[in-house]
Amino acid sequence: MTTDMKIGDLARATRCPVETVRYYEREGLLPSPARTTGNYRLYGPAHVERLRFIRHCRSLDMTHDEIRTLLTFRDAPERQCNEVNALLDEHIGHVSRRIGELRLLQRELKELRGQCVVVQTAGDCKIMQSLGRDSAVKRKTSDNHGQLHRTHR
Repeated sequence: MTTDMKIGDLARATRCPVETVRYYEREGLLPSPARTTGNYRLYGPAHVERLRFIRHCRSLDMTHDEIRTLLTFRDAPERQCNEVNALLDEHIGHVSRRIGELRLLQRELKELRGQCVVVQTAGDCKIMQSLGRDSAVKRKTSDNHGQLHRTHR
């Protein structure tokens, strides 16, 4: 692997959109690279490895704060991993709660779908009428915008 990659090369090597690379730099997850005299970013193998690590964490639905914590351990491999274990245990709990929320959502969607068994006008559609009323799932599991959480906070 070459040590002087421009942002497009890094994006291709990690299958990560260029804008996401820039975003991770702004967020402090990816260190700022050296720059050429023409102000182009130059990335090396360490950036590739770190970006792959970040992307894997994101694929596990980890927050940026969780990733930051894990990166501190990655950058200090001599540290004990008890905090890593605790972070993962907490994340597993978030995932379990999310699964419960999704089961409630699935049940409500099936109930909603069951209200329309014959094709009729949209004005007479029981689904459309029900969507105008408040949802039990919304009240129990939603954030302030009425949507189920995609990731934990």
